[in-house]
Formats: sequence, C-alpha cells, structure tokens
Amino acid sequence: MAAWSPAAAAPLLRRIRGLPLHHRMFATQTEGELRVTQILKEKFPRATAIKVTDISGGCGAMYEIKIESEEFKEKRTVQQHQMVNQALKEEIKEMHGLRIFTSVPKR
Repeated sequence: MAAWSPAAAAPLLRRIRGLPLHHRMFATQTEGELRVTQILKEKFPRATAIKVTDISGGCGAMYEIKIESEEFKEKRTVQQHQMVNQALKEEIKEMHGLRIFTSVPKR
C-alpha cells in the first residue's frame, strides 16, 4: 500500500469537495484571519466582499487582503491601501508583510 501524502490526496479531495485546494487542506479560517476580517468589517461597513488569507502558513506573519467597498470610490489605489493600513495599524505592528488588493463594486 502506498504512503499517504497531501499531494496525492489533493486531486481526490478536490473532486469530493468541488473546491480548489491551496496551501491549507481545510476551509476554516485561522484566528488571525478571523480577527483581521472582523476589524475590516467594522471599519468598512459598506464592503461587499472581504477575503483575508494568512499566506505565511498559518503563523500570522503575512496576510493577503482582498476587499471590495464603496468607500474606495473616487480614491486612487494608494489612498485605498492607506485606508486599509490605517484600519489595521495595530495588527500590522505584529506582521512581517501585507498584500492588499482593493476594488470598488461594479454596477
């Protein structure tokens, strides 16, 4: 019998769940992802989409944030990113890095 490996199991699990698999095998969010998501929901109440992903393997050192909100309308990208940085200023002190992707909802 062959040894189990995540790489070997990924195609099977993908078919079963119908979802793409990334660096983590489970769809649950980490504590850090939940905390950052909650802060962004509070700071951007008009956001139509917020996705926070710990891209440091779960240790909370680096996050990728995708946020779509009306609050970004008529603002340059750098201003949008400054708004996100300001909202997370305390959390950023503990991070190694942050990727931010912002957008305005399309109508």
